[in-house]
Amino acid sequence: MRYEITIDGKNHGLELERKQQGWQCLLDGREVQIDAVRTGPDSISLLLAGKSYEIMRERRPPDTYLWVGNRGYAVEVRDPRSLGARKKKPGDETGWRKLVASMPGKVVRVLVSEKGKVEAGQGIVVVEAMKMQNEIKSPKKGIVQKLIAAEGANVNAGDVLAIVE
Repeated sequence: MRYEITIDGKNHGLELERKQQGWQCLLDGREVQIDAVRTGPDSISLLLAGKSYEIMRERRPPDTYLWVGNRGYAVEVRDPRSLGARKKKPGDETGWRKLVASMPGKVVRVLVSEKGKVEAGQGIVVVEAMKMQNEIKSPKKGIVQKLIAAEGANVNAGDVLAIVE
């Protein structure tokens, strides 16, 4: 399997092949010794060159983060064979987009007003979950057509918080 990955803005080529004894991995053309075991729906235990790492995935639409210890990395993974990988980059879309809560929590701040202009990546709403505040960002440049979230409201994962057009 071949992937194009971006970690904190830096692009890499990754090739993975499952072998009887772990994985064969080429990162930017260099062989890397790894083995990985899924430990949960959003976590893996990774053995990299003899050193062990616990990696957690966090999805905050439109972004995905990988956490190694207490350090988070913004990550994008593209499979060049898939149709989804050939779509436009965030911010290039036309039409409206829904911003949804990635996890249950409480809306602690609304950062924009309805009908306000926003840039791609600008914070719209802050949701607190498990004593951590997560900023939900605009996936595109546009206008906040509808602001559904209100400060103090409890939300569930998947609830629509705002609509940007």
